[in-house]
Amino acid sequence: MYIGIIPLIIFIVFLYSYLKDPRRMINGLLFNLFICSFLLFCVVVSIQSDHYYLRLVVIIPLIALFVMIPFAIVALMFGLFLNARVLMKREGRRFANSLTLLVAIGILLFMLLPIISPASLFSRHLQPIFGGISLITLYFFIHLSNFLSAYFLYQFNRPTYHQDFIIVLGSGLINDKVPPLLASRIQKAIDFYNKQAALTTPPTIIFSGGQGSDENLSEAEAMQQYALNKGIPIEHTLQENRSVNTYQNMLFSKQLMDEQSQGKPYRSIFTTNNFHLFRAGIYARLAGLDSQGIGAKTAFYYWPNAMIREYVAIVVMERKRHMKVVGIILAISILFVIISYLFT
Repeated sequence: MYIGIIPLIIFIVFLYSYLKDPRRMINGLLFNLFICSFLLFCVVVSIQSDHYYLRLVVIIPLIALFVMIPFAIVALMFGLFLNARVLMKREGRRFANSLTLLVAIGILLFMLLPIISPASLFSRHLQPIFGGISLITLYFFIHLSNFLSAYFLYQFNRPTYHQDFIIVLGSGLINDKVPPLLASRIQKAIDFYNKQAALTTPPTIIFSGGQGSDENLSEAEAMQQYALNKGIPIEHTLQENRSVNTYQNMLFSKQLMDEQSQGKPYRSIFTTNNFHLFRAGIYARLAGLDSQGIGAKTAFYYWPNAMIREYVAIVVMERKRHMKVVGIILAISILFVIISYLFT
């Protein structure tokens, strides 16, 4: 029964890490480790138990889970193909809207690999290369699992109604107007503003977004005007109109809040769409901003493609570490290929 200590320790470490800062990828890793260790603990206990029904309660759901995995993968593939069709029909045929289609094709090719067996078409000396590719695939699968867990856990973050500032992150204008995606972010900030104003001192809303080359005004100005039309007093708003990406949203907003607070401590949150929430939180941490986020809901058909884009952005953000891991795996694979050619 001492094996039960392992998931307990992992859960305590996860809880400490999450409560300290829910914006870190390691939270997803710790949570996944806890789930896996807890399932292993349940299996061990059921096997060692003399109670027949206890074994059935634990083992049958696990067997059903493994049996359902292939069907779930096929269902996911068809779901992504369907989502790509709907997304392109509503949002246009652009590469940015084709990510679900590319992933669906990738899943299809992965399912066909055992049938095609590309490794059999090459010399046996090159087999370590295919083994290395499999390890790289496993590495990114684990990383993706950690990202998804960390992302969903962050959705449970609920800032209190004692904030001094609310940062609204820009996402681009359409014909110099606030589009629905950006409007949902502003509305999320307005809702929080109204709820806090009913309880205590109203916060200051910072509209963060610069002016694009094809825009006649900055995002900050357009967003501020949108909020004023919704009844927010102008004295409770500020513009941050220099930023061109999420990191600058956070960095320049922090500078503005530092100036406004005149060295005094302050509390802040940011609003964005729920699919962008976790990555925005990482940028806030990198900018030195102790700020958590709240996410506006996104249309379901838009969410899968957006989530894939978010994951790709996370991978690019951590590209140096990923390149080292991939490089080491490939170097070891090539070394084994050379040894195979020299000694066999």
